[in-house]
Amino acid sequence: MKHRLIQLATSILLIFFVALCLRCVFVFQQARQIPPEALRVVPFQNEVGNVADSLAHGNGFCCLFRQPTGPTAWLAPVYPLLIAAIFKLFGSFTVAAFYAAALMNSLFSALACIPLFYAGKRIAGIPIAATACWLWAIFPSGIMMPFEWIWDPSLSALLAAALLWATLQIADHHGVRNFALYGLLWGLSLLTNPALGALLPFLAGWIAYRQFHARTLRLTPVLLSIAVLLVCLLPWTIRNAVQFHRFIPARSNFPYELWSGNNEIFDEHSRAVNRITRYEQVHLYAELGENAFLKDKWQKATEFIRTHPALYTQLFGRRIVATWLGVESPWQDFLRSDSLFVRFILIWNAFTLLGVLAGLFRLLLARNPFFLPVAVYPLVFPLTFYIAHTSLRHRHACDPVLALLMAVALLGGRLAQDSSVSFPLLRNPAGLRTPGQNRLDS
Repeated sequence: MKHRLIQLATSILLIFFVALCLRCVFVFQQARQIPPEALRVVPFQNEVGNVADSLAHGNGFCCLFRQPTGPTAWLAPVYPLLIAAIFKLFGSFTVAAFYAAALMNSLFSALACIPLFYAGKRIAGIPIAATACWLWAIFPSGIMMPFEWIWDPSLSALLAAALLWATLQIADHHGVRNFALYGLLWGLSLLTNPALGALLPFLAGWIAYRQFHARTLRLTPVLLSIAVLLVCLLPWTIRNAVQFHRFIPARSNFPYELWSGNNEIFDEHSRAVNRITRYEQVHLYAELGENAFLKDKWQKATEFIRTHPALYTQLFGRRIVATWLGVESPWQDFLRSDSLFVRFILIWNAFTLLGVLAGLFRLLLARNPFFLPVAVYPLVFPLTFYIAHTSLRHRHACDPVLALLMAVALLGGRLAQDSSVSFPLLRNPAGLRTPGQNRLDS
């Protein structure tokens, strides 16, 4: 009986099924509380929904704000294309399309258990791998995000977990086909969520360093992987160059994101308007066009940062807190809130942060050979959002890896017996066997 229970507890299929059920139940339970008239429109009232509608009607990748404003590179193409396919099948802005999109997100989120399990198994053994997957199955953001955001966070979480698993695998497998598939995975990831590109130099560099010290590094597979990645990006880059006459390999919206978190409304001494409306920004975008609009935002954001260094440093720090705890002032919000659910989320975020720090410390203390590719997820991936602006949605791509670090923190006492603890990047590399939310008025 004990053996059978252990088999069930470590069954990736069971964990996947539970994770999927929890996400689907949340979707249907929340959707029942929303009038159908709102459910069919409100979740798609964003850039993804607007571009997807244009694609579904044969008008191309354009009309960012559901107006004839011309082509856009504001978004990476993969997720809008998926929503466009749903619109073609179920109709644009319909209740059926919402359920299809939310259930698709739920499937992506639950599927993240699979690469997470195999990455965790390689890093620290089956008990920690299974614990990480169970944590991901009940992770609040993992359950809520497929319903709350008809956007790419759930798919990004799956791809981020897959990138970690693939990185660990390819480091010790030198076949040409494996490197080609690795380049393909990176191409798909960058065309879904370009922010994942922050991980690329560190994960690729770790593979090269590991193979170099093991004397297994070969130039041909590496070049093939790079070539496959470039081939994936090339059609979209060429399209953007033709439309906008500049180099845009994935998406163009960073100047706006930088400005939205760094502008005059954060300066209490400024005489500028202290409110920014969506209507105002959409009107300006339509008037200037995307290139001029983003150029204007870049100039204003960089000027603000240059002239307000102390305030920018303060905003940077507040965004670090908001990335990890969900809000800029968690303790005050915890005391002010009369919602048990909100308080639970704040407590969960705090324990997640503590678990991540403890997990990183345990991996480092155990000289785990896979510390670097795991550590770059919490340490490097959020940097872009500290610089611009942030929310739990932006951090969500690395949440499965955070669950893995929480599992390491909980079961770290068994880390040494479940994984190779020699630090092969320093010793015996050939013996390796075992990563202020903008105040816009909507």
